[in-house]
Amino acid sequence: MELNRRILKEATENGLIGEQQAERLWEFVNERNRDTPSFRTTHILYYLGGLIAIGAMSLFMTLGWERFGGWGLFFIALVYAATGLWLTEHFLNRKHLPIPAGITATFVVVLTPLAMYGIQAAMGWWAEGRVYREYHTHIDWRWMFMELATLATGAVMLWRYRLPFLVLPVAVTLWYMSMDLTPFFFNDQDLLWELRKLVSLWVGLLIVLLAFWVDVRTRHDKDYAFWLYVFGVIAFWGGLSMMHSDSELNKFIYLCINLAMIAAGAMLSRRVFAVFGGLGAAGYLGHLAYDVFKDSMMFPFVLTVIGLGVIYLGIVWQRHEKAISSKLRELLPLAVRELIENRH
Repeated sequence: MELNRRILKEATENGLIGEQQAERLWEFVNERNRDTPSFRTTHILYYLGGLIAIGAMSLFMTLGWERFGGWGLFFIALVYAATGLWLTEHFLNRKHLPIPAGITATFVVVLTPLAMYGIQAAMGWWAEGRVYREYHTHIDWRWMFMELATLATGAVMLWRYRLPFLVLPVAVTLWYMSMDLTPFFFNDQDLLWELRKLVSLWVGLLIVLLAFWVDVRTRHDKDYAFWLYVFGVIAFWGGLSMMHSDSELNKFIYLCINLAMIAAGAMLSRRVFAVFGGLGAAGYLGHLAYDVFKDSMMFPFVLTVIGLGVIYLGIVWQRHEKAISSKLRELLPLAVRELIENRH
């Protein structure tokens, strides 16, 4: 639960703490969370400006930039990267502004694909007309060189600055690689689509496991796992949901996986699991309503009873949450137990 002024005011009115204590506590919490990403006006401006600058050199790159040629793009990327490094190292980091420092450091990593593309274009690797802006919209195994370079740059920048936002381009690149790996290893066009779904599924699962490992390792530190969870879940759930099956058993297993994702999201306090798990569960219920029980009069009534039963389960859980949670957490390793306690 998030602490805010209203809660402190209610605590004061109920005589739990004095007004001066409430004010000092609020100042302490405010100062402690000053560098934690949140929906504050300052942070929104940081991220909005940063995403505009990052998008300008990636998603929103215009075709006109191709006129600079390969070496022109490479040196432009180099100059931009040097500017980003200078801002990070000599200005923002020294002034103890970790959020904007993380954004400018991420800007440097995002420039890596452009620099690599410039080198490849100068060497004639893209002679048939592929342009840089298609890096974000088209699947091509030759993007792999740009992706590997981006991962290497991201790893170096993370090692140097330890800023969580730097994980964003690393996570996005791993997601891109999950799509580009299939044409790299296989040329069979008939199997390509099915293989892409499988690769997305398994690579996404590996990224989620990597995120969990990072989460456990940094449980007493900043949140480095957030972006890995986001893109890992997107890759895993996307691959899983696009798979086709005529078996009702397989569809039910799909529902169970999505319910397990919701449970994992609740346990780890990671909403991305709950969001996609909820979408998957809703999709399965839609399948039952429109395909399996489309002519049934009882299905809506049964579904209503199930929904009310789930609500009742929530009431029972709330009454005994402390005892049940305590017993369940005793079964977990110490590191995982600490992670859950720190995230709640």
